[in-house]
Amino acid sequence: MKAIGMLALLAGLAGCAAQNHDADINNAYQAYARDNCQQVYLHLSSAERRSRYRAPQRQPEVSLLRGLCLERQALYLDAANTYLFLQAHYPHSEYSYRAAARLETLRQLGYYQPSQD
Repeated sequence: MKAIGMLALLAGLAGCAAQNHDADINNAYQAYARDNCQQVYLHLSSAERRSRYRAPQRQPEVSLLRGLCLERQALYLDAANTYLFLQAHYPHSEYSYRAAARLETLRQLGYYQPSQD
């Protein structure tokens, strides 16, 4: 009986951690919509700390939102490097494709020039 109770407690705690992580991501998007990048960074940092056990699944989303805020703050080189990180580490994710589109936009606006290696 104790084992069943303990398993139920652990499952409940795992669910709470996932909900908190999702709340952090949702709060980051809401702060982005309000043009408050400082709050975005705060919520993303909290989401990263909460999700260490499942970081590979959520890191692309966190990184893309961070890149979008860097762009909004006119930190174009930092944003481009964030997008390049996404492409290098998560090449098949939806966020990698979105990062490629952002890089192309930055290139067209003259804020980013890809290296000609």
